[in-house]
Amino acid sequence: MQQKKNRQWLWVSLILVLSIAGTIGLSMARKAPEKKTEPRLPPLVSLQPLVFQDITYQVASQGTVQAKTETTLVSEVNGKITAIADAFVAGGFFQAGDVLVRIDPADYQTAVKAAEAALATAKAALEEERARAKVAERDWLNFTSGKAPALGLRKPQLASALAKVNSAEADLERARRDLSRTEIRAPYSGMVKSRTANLGQFVSRGSQLGVLLDTAIAEVRLPLTLADLKDLGVTAQSNLQLEVSLQDDSAQQWPAILVRTEGVLDSQSRVIHAVAELNDPYRRAQTGAPLRFGQFVQANITGRTASAVMQLPRHLLKPGHQVLVADKALKLQLRTVRLDRADQAFAYIAGGTETGDQLVVSPLANPIPGMQVRTEATDAAKAQGATQP
Repeated sequence: MQQKKNRQWLWVSLILVLSIAGTIGLSMARKAPEKKTEPRLPPLVSLQPLVFQDITYQVASQGTVQAKTETTLVSEVNGKITAIADAFVAGGFFQAGDVLVRIDPADYQTAVKAAEAALATAKAALEEERARAKVAERDWLNFTSGKAPALGLRKPQLASALAKVNSAEADLERARRDLSRTEIRAPYSGMVKSRTANLGQFVSRGSQLGVLLDTAIAEVRLPLTLADLKDLGVTAQSNLQLEVSLQDDSAQQWPAILVRTEGVLDSQSRVIHAVAELNDPYRRAQTGAPLRFGQFVQANITGRTASAVMQLPRHLLKPGHQVLVADKALKLQLRTVRLDRADQAFAYIAGGTETGDQLVVSPLANPIPGMQVRTEATDAAKAQGATQP
């Protein structure tokens, strides 16, 4: 029995050994797989054609709308305020010549009457002196020969009477002028910024009554850099008449004209202020939304027109005024270009590229001049050629 079991284990062991040996032999006889090396493809890039064209530059700025003319209204006479116009309130609109404030005219009317009486008296005295001078001249000729002395002809008395008439006329003019000043009129059409006078208040000469704003023309001071002035074609002798588009937060737009620069460069901010003018900002003579004083606006100024330039995103311009292009053989090249203008968003180049160059607009981790690149178009062309018989 024991021998039979040993014989069975022997057969099992033999079969196991033969199986292992066969497996090893088959694996050693199998041919090793061929090693294939995949070709390394050039990096895939996106290219943009270089298109040079005429471009009119637009310069952006911003500022606050303010009145071109602001007037502090003051009293030129003394007296009590007897009337105030309904429009003479903060925000009220008025027309040129409107009476805004009336001061009690009684004393000034009396002064006019007194001046008129004094003038009449002086004129009567002058006529009397002229009559006496004629009598004196006739008496001299009747009783004495020769030239009569000035005193004998009463010429000094006549001159004194004439001077008194002139003085009385001046006093009357002054009295009438003071009387007219009791009605304080608007010097132009505009609006009231503030009012400090009240009904029944006594004011003296020079007292402030309020502040007026002229609504005919508004101004916007726009800070510009020296580069901006170049892009606008502005020189010290320029007669500015540049178109400006003003826009507020609601995207409402108003046309304006750039009329002048203030001529002095700020030593801290390194900007110079240009002034744009807008007619009728409150739309009093036309329809449309008003542009209120104190409102903040964005300005877009139309500048000079540059010939044969290309606009490209600012981030594509490398240090040293270089751009990365692919030549006609699809190899990377760094071209040093002539920069005509640059702002926060775009750069404008005026040359420096070669025929067949295309701008590389896709990011590359480590671009090396001379590196071969490919595009989706070239890949598609190769694939199409491989499928054709």
